[in-house]
Amino acid sequence: MAIKIFVDQGHNPSGFNAGAEGFGLREQDITYNVGTYLADILRNDPRFEVRLSRNTPEETLGFNNSSSLSERVRLANEWPADYFISIHVNANTNPAINGSEVYVYREGSAAYQLAQRVLDAIVSRVGTKDNGVRINPSLYVLRRTTMPAILVELAYITNEADVQKLINNQYDFAYAIYTGLLNYLGLQPV
Repeated sequence: MAIKIFVDQGHNPSGFNAGAEGFGLREQDITYNVGTYLADILRNDPRFEVRLSRNTPEETLGFNNSSSLSERVRLANEWPADYFISIHVNANTNPAINGSEVYVYREGSAAYQLAQRVLDAIVSRVGTKDNGVRINPSLYVLRRTTMPAILVELAYITNEADVQKLINNQYDFAYAIYTGLLNYLGLQPV
């Protein structure tokens, strides 16, 4: 039986729940592309079944911030997915802040172990700074999902070096998430 992965491309294309911006880039475009690459990689591996939160670049979920988040959770919970991976890019008022981090609901959980493997794979493949696995029980998509859930902050859209990676390494970010998932599950690439 296939392992069911729900890939949530963070944020809506515009309006409410739109993401961060920096250097002329928009978070929601990067997350859409990386999530789509990840879904394609997973679809080429018969051990996985995958669903996306946004199936087209224009797709908008919900009618305000909270309903956008609850719709993502509802889609994953009702499927039901085995794992939930939400993809984001970070921003900071300090342009020197850079790197990757992965958020989970609690320490010592299955999600925490998955998050560590995904983070290790991103740092290894893309060369971002390792900012660690972080606990944030207030994040709605981590709190309300019924399966292990991680929120991946790929890199900082407000840091010039990270932005180059976000532009040029979108497939590598996706493949690294896949590699981290395989490492967590003890599987070899196909």
